[in-house]
Amino acid sequence: MDNNAVIPTTLTEAAALTTGEAAELLDRLDEPARLWPALLELLAHRLPCDACALLRQDGDRLVPLATRGLSPDTLGRRFLLDEHPRFKAIVEAGNRPLRFPADSALPDPYDGLIPDHSDRLHVHDCVGVPLLVAGRPWGVLTLDALRAGSFDGLEGSIAGFARLAASLAEAQERRAALAGRELSRFAGERPFDERPDPGSDLVGEGPAMAALLREVDTVADSDLVVLVLGETGVGKELVARRLHDRSRRAHGPLVHVNCAALPESLVESELFGHVRGAFSGAVADRRGKFELADGGTLFLDEVGELPLAVQAKMLRALQNGEIQRVGSDRHLTVDVRVVAATNRDLVQEVRDGRFRADVYHRLSVYPLHVPPLRERGTETLRLAGLFLERNRARLGLRNLRLSADAERRMLTYPWPGNVRELEHAIGRGAIRARAARAAEGGVLTLTAADLGLAEEEAPPTVQAPPPPPPSDLPLREAVDELQRRMIRGQLDRHEGNWAKAARALGLDRGNLFRLAGRLGLRGETTP
Repeated sequence: MDNNAVIPTTLTEAAALTTGEAAELLDRLDEPARLWPALLELLAHRLPCDACALLRQDGDRLVPLATRGLSPDTLGRRFLLDEHPRFKAIVEAGNRPLRFPADSALPDPYDGLIPDHSDRLHVHDCVGVPLLVAGRPWGVLTLDALRAGSFDGLEGSIAGFARLAASLAEAQERRAALAGRELSRFAGERPFDERPDPGSDLVGEGPAMAALLREVDTVADSDLVVLVLGETGVGKELVARRLHDRSRRAHGPLVHVNCAALPESLVESELFGHVRGAFSGAVADRRGKFELADGGTLFLDEVGELPLAVQAKMLRALQNGEIQRVGSDRHLTVDVRVVAATNRDLVQEVRDGRFRADVYHRLSVYPLHVPPLRERGTETLRLAGLFLERNRARLGLRNLRLSADAERRMLTYPWPGNVRELEHAIGRGAIRARAARAAEGGVLTLTAADLGLAEEEAPPTVQAPPPPPPSDLPLREAVDELQRRMIRGQLDRHEGNWAKAARALGLDRGNLFRLAGRLGLRGETTP
């Protein structure tokens, strides 16, 4: 498709671009991550704004596609229209620029987010323009200035850039449609996905995550079994959800099974179901997770925690979709796509005899590795934006932002708990900061200390060993007491999760149960 024949007049006249500038934008139609920042760069050089942004409308929220002059975390924020009346007014403005007076009572969502002017928290001149593509709402273009009156007499130029943005968006969608890359090709109409929501999908701006997302989208529409590998808290469940949503099974069920949380005596029943009278308490027939996922996707989270006996019974289900309910002689066939996830090294588990080699090879048909947060660079700040916006709404603040030292520390901290730890750090920090000091003009700034990331407050990573048993005990009793302390310590560390405690102690889960029973610990905590 020759883009130079599509919208040259719009490009060169709407925003008074040179032919070279128009050609540069057209060359980037297939690369939104480069197109929209280039557009804002041109806008900022022609209009006196301290900040500008292009946001895509996704149902009842606006999602930033590109920003200029705003803090990095802004890209990760999701602005719900009902919580931001200024954005809502822009969206409802029809097809014309909407300028807010300097004394507007409507709070500006960018207050405090222009980092080069941290001493001036509030925006004083703001213009927003709704963008329409083929007559339907597509997004919003915003321009902000800290000095009142900055946009006097510039309404025509601003409207021209808005027409330019809408023309580019329309050309981009037309090109995507001709190339057969509509996002709705598998699952009907769905929201756009140029910059996924970090809270419900994966951010892919950095090289590591971008490569992962390409792999996910490559394998999504196949029925291959996928094994998702990665540390705790990196978003393995989000990978499974994206695989399901982008597959031809998207209209079917996505069934999630936490294998580590299943009691060993009920694992088989949970996965394959049972018939009435199969065991004590089986008062009726019950479908298992494989049956519930028929026609869709079964996500086996923490699959490395499955007992060996159950692994053997799962092999037939992985091979040809055949399952057998507990207590039944009849085989059932299900149409299920399996996605498994683990933070364990299954190759080593196979070597150590704790995981079946045949099951491992059936699960690892298409392995995907999710990189830890410390390898994602500035994506940490983008993810932080999502959690900042959530806590801002929860605490009823005008805005919630990061100080410069908090941003620096977040980029150097190793984040052993990954995205989950980041979310909790911001939630705790917001509560601490609100209790410690008043929000200046409704804007609360989180410091590294609020987040628990000050250099001297780095959390310890090594757990102290349990104290030795009293030396006056007989040897056997001393050994038993040491084992009790070690088991209690690991159960406390892993919040009562026996599978994880067994792994930390280098034991099979069943052996740990039996040892705990002999030591009199089974009554203290329930496995």
